Parts: sequence; structure tokens; C-alpha cells
Amino acid sequence: MDSVSGGGVLDSIRWQQETTKVASEDDGMLTQEDFFALMTQELAHQDPTKPVENNEMISQMTAFSTTDGVAQLNDQFTQFANSMSSSQALQASSLVGRSVLVEDNVFALNEGEEVKGKIVTDLPASSVNIYVENTAGEIIQTVPVGNFAAGEHAFTWDGMTSSGESAPAGAYRFRVAGLVDGQASELQAMTYRKVDSVTLAGAGGNILLNLNGGSSMALADVVEVSEG
Repeated sequence: MDSVSGGGVLDSIRWQQETTKVASEDDGMLTQEDFFALMTQELAHQDPTKPVENNEMISQMTAFSTTDGVAQLNDQFTQFANSMSSSQALQASSLVGRSVLVEDNVFALNEGEEVKGKIVTDLPASSVNIYVENTAGEIIQTVPVGNFAAGEHAFTWDGMTSSGESAPAGAYRFRVAGLVDGQASELQAMTYRKVDSVTLAGAGGNILLNLNGGSSMALADVVEVSEG
């Protein structure tokens, strides 16, 4: 009886040493092989008079299945995320040299070029004017555009001042005003901006579009893409 007891103690000590070695080699993380080894040792050293009940065995197998499933799901998610990042990077790089519509009325102008934008109104508007202002807030051109139904309406400024000269290069903004339900109101103006370059790993890991005029925006914030 003593020899049997002594063998059990030695086996227990040996198993503890082997388990410690496996844990240290894997930085404390158990693999599938470790899990199977634990189950095998548990079955080998269990009390013959108290075998593992079916529900306990099922619970152990379920735990193993869940652990394996989570590991596979993590791997698949990582592959999916990498694929999405590559797809977005390719999409963003194709926008260089093209124009994107942004929810901003400020834009950069190169002398002699046209600027496109959109007016957005939730209600019909009348007597609508587009005012082009420089950085000092001075109105350099007024463009009457008449009446609008609710929705989005495209417009183009030819880059000319009210005196008939080309506006110098620089920063400008559109201010749109009209009558909505008989009340003077300002309407939302969006502008098309050209994409100069792309930053693939911007703030927060986002893909950033670097626009003409020095500003940047996230790829996800693009409202519309134009050919020119």
C-alpha cells in the first residue's frame, strides 16, 4: 500500500513539474495540446471509485470546443481586418488627383480654376444667393441662383471676382443665403476638394485624404467622389 501511495505522490510531483515547464515555455498560455494532456492526466489519476460523471465530461469538452472556436474566430477576424485595411488603402490611393465632396464650405483656389459645390436645404428656398468671401470676410463675388426645391443642388463658381478679374490663389469660402418659409436663412454649402495625397496610417489608424489647401479628412467622411 505504501509503495502505491508513494508512486502516486511521485507521479503527482512529476506532473506538476511538467505542467510548470509547459506553462513557462508558452508564457502561461495553454494550447490545444496542453488541454488534451490535462484531460488525459485527469482521467489517468482520477479515483476509480469516483469516475467523472457524464455532465462533467460534457462540460470539459464544451469548454475545449469553445476555446478552440474563439481562437479560430480571432484568427478569421484578424484576416478579415487585414483584408479590409488593404482594400481601403487601395481605394484611397485611387482617389489621388480626383475631387471629393466634403461637408465644408471652405476651400483653396488656384488662380484661373473653377470651384464646384452643392447647396443643401431641407425645405424649399427662394431668392438664393451664393457669396464668395476671402479670408478677411470680404465678399468678392455674388452669384444669384434663384429658387430651389428641397434637396441638394450643384453649382459652379468660375473663379472670377465681381470686377471681372480672376481671383488670386488662396483660401475662400462659400456662404449661401436665401428665404425659407419667408425668413432669411443660411443654407449649407458643401465643396469639392481635390485629393493631393493619402496617409495610410493617420490618427487612430484611419486612412486620411490630404486635400488641396492643406487640410485632411478621413476616407469614411467622403460624401461623394467626382471625376474632376
